[in-house]
Parts: sequence; C-alpha cells; structure tokens
Amino acid sequence: MRAFTTRTTTRKLALTGAVAAAGLLLSACSGSGDSMAGMDHGGKSSASASASASAAPASAGAFNDADVMFAQMMIPHHEQALEMAKLADGRAEDPEVKALVGEIEKAQDPEIRKMRAWLEAWGKPEAMGGGGHGMAGMMSGKDMADLAATKGKAFDRKFAELMIAHHEGAVEMAKTEQRDGRDAAARKVADDVVRTQAAEIAQLRKILDRL
Repeated sequence: MRAFTTRTTTRKLALTGAVAAAGLLLSACSGSGDSMAGMDHGGKSSASASASASAAPASAGAFNDADVMFAQMMIPHHEQALEMAKLADGRAEDPEVKALVGEIEKAQDPEIRKMRAWLEAWGKPEAMGGGGHGMAGMMSGKDMADLAATKGKAFDRKFAELMIAHHEGAVEMAKTEQRDGRDAAARKVADDVVRTQAAEIAQLRKILDRL
C-alpha cells in the first residue's frame, strides 16, 4: 500500500508539474503572439505611413517668385501664339508654315495646362494685370487684326515676321526662369521653350528668306 501510495503521489506531482509547465508554455506563447501581433501592427503602420508619404504630392514649397512670374506671363504668351496659329487655318499657303503651325499647337497647349496646374498647386492666381499685353514679344490688337486681314503668301510672310518677334519674347522670359527660377518642372519647361523656339525662329527666318 505504501508503495502504491508513493507511486500515486509521484504521478500526481508529475501531472501537476506537467499542467503547470503547459500553462507556462501557453502563457509564453500567448505573450509572444501579442508581441508579434504588436510588431506586425507596428510594421503595417510603418509601411502604411511610408506608402502614404510616397503617394503624397510633392511639396509646394520648392518654388519662388520667379517661377510664379514665369507661369503667369507664359500662359497668356502661349495663348496668343495659339490664337495666331488658329488664324493660319484657311489663310496660310506655304506647306512649311502650315507644318510649323501644327508644331506650335502641339507644344504650347500642353505647356499651358502644366503651368495652370503649377499655379493652382502653389495657391497663386493665373491672371496678371493688363492681360499680359506689354510683355516681351506680345502682339498688339492691331498686329492681330492685320494678320487676320491677310491671306496666302502675304499671310505666310506676316505670320513669320510676327511669330519670330513673339518667340524671341518667349525665349527671353524662359532664360530669366533658367537663371532665377527654383522649381524643377518650371525650369524644365523653360529649357524646352529656349530649345524649341530658338530652333523655330531659325526656321521662320529661312522661310522669310525664300518667300
């Protein structure tokens, strides 16, 4: 009986120890799971924050007054170039003039949309006093009326003469932006204006020489 009692007591002690050990193990697993869950949540939170940061728009702080002035002046300048290009419809005769009109429309319309988006992002107004008249290269109302009154070779010559002056004004403004501007996108458009319009000025001069 004593031996049986001893064995029973030993089994009870072993069982109690096993239960206690199992409890400790479960507790440890539960604590570890909570820690892992916390780490996982923290990881997800950090990942979400990183994703949000990368998806956020670029800071509107990286611009200066020169960038604003460039956009505000170039928008009406480009718009007038598009008005001049529209006058070519039904009036231009020279194939090269017609092709150049298409290139002007293709380049300047998207640039106007870009510059409007910048001003909106910067919280700056688009309009300038005087509607842009008086800035470098802008045509007067009389210039536009005279152009509209011509047709054929006379239109081609007048268009080339006026567009050369108009482009020279745009190049002048773009060079100011290259020198004084801060915003990378605005400076990129200024680079494009200088490159493309300087080339078009040279082309227009050649057109004038042969007309």
